[in-house]
Amino acid sequence: MPMKKPAATQTQTVPMQVLIAPAQVLKGNNALAQAGAAIARWGKRPFVVGGQQSLEKLADLLQALAEQEKLDLASGSYSPDCSEASLKELNKKFKAHKADFVIGIGGGKALDTAKLLAHQQCCPIVTVPTSAATCAAWTALSNIYSDQGAFQYDVALEQCPNLLILDYELVRTAPQRTLIAGIGDAIAKWYEASVSSGHSPQTLTIAAVQEARILRDLLFQKSSQAIADVHSPEWQEVVDATVLLAGVIGGLGGANCRTVAAHAVHNGLTHLPAAHGILHGEKVAYGILVQLRLEEICQKSQLAETARQQLLQFYRDIGLPKSLADLGLNTMTLAELRQVAEITCQPQSDIHRLPFTVNPDQLMAAMVSTEATRESNASETQSAPEATKAQA
Repeated sequence: MPMKKPAATQTQTVPMQVLIAPAQVLKGNNALAQAGAAIARWGKRPFVVGGQQSLEKLADLLQALAEQEKLDLASGSYSPDCSEASLKELNKKFKAHKADFVIGIGGGKALDTAKLLAHQQCCPIVTVPTSAATCAAWTALSNIYSDQGAFQYDVALEQCPNLLILDYELVRTAPQRTLIAGIGDAIAKWYEASVSSGHSPQTLTIAAVQEARILRDLLFQKSSQAIADVHSPEWQEVVDATVLLAGVIGGLGGANCRTVAAHAVHNGLTHLPAAHGILHGEKVAYGILVQLRLEEICQKSQLAETARQQLLQFYRDIGLPKSLADLGLNTMTLAELRQVAEITCQPQSDIHRLPFTVNPDQLMAAMVSTEATRESNASETQSAPEATKAQA
């Protein structure tokens, strides 16, 4: 007997795609120089995407790999940003080269651009991070910015990278500031995932939240030594945490475990020209404090206050920004602060994943009081708008 077709009015269940990890990860000292055969598996005409500095720095090594594996290599810079205009030009160059796969080399924006180019061209992607500043080398996600560096939107990709090459010797050459920023970006996983998904009954989400807690504890324990000595075991473990484990959490938990208020504040700050020299993880780290401060202001949460005080001490120890002044934004006007707050509170913003309503006035008050002490909280009598005017 033939199966009865479902009625047209019935809702069809669309299978959820779970994108946990790259197909292959190679890590170790000088891993890139030893990865020729692994790279060549994906094609013969690679198109390399990176920032101009990274492309110049690795030109000789890439050429040697190309000659070794008989690859016809071409490259293009993502300048001025991971933007629609940059991607349009890179798509033209990719087609002109008749490329069959993409190699992304660099920091978060370079890797996001490379991943999205590969997504648009329906081809394989190899990622090679040159710093430990983000988990972009791992994830199936790209953020799009304007040519001026203002966050626009993100794009969910159809797969994680086909190959990730984590070369510790290459990452060691990055400025120390990038590792510190990566710690800020990675530790946000716990503070955001625990809020957005801490009560989820779903198996993979539970696993992601617990991994985020482990990531936080690992960074608390090992970050100071990692920063002090790039040749220490702790350094390698922290790099693995910021580049790889942070990506695992996003892969297991999906969108629920990626961002809440900390990344939303980052996105709002990118619309401020004065913030464009601040690294992604630095803005996110500050955003965690803002998120906790909002929990104090809107929910009178003592747990959030305790967590914020703990983070403030951690930030002091390793050099993460604790305030707008630490970000170099101490000259921000009240009008600029309101602009950032209103952008951050737009309807589509991830800040609305918080379990309470947030308005721009409350956000402004939180943004200017991230270093508030317990004593000042106890004596606080001003309304949120009044406090903002007094401190801006």
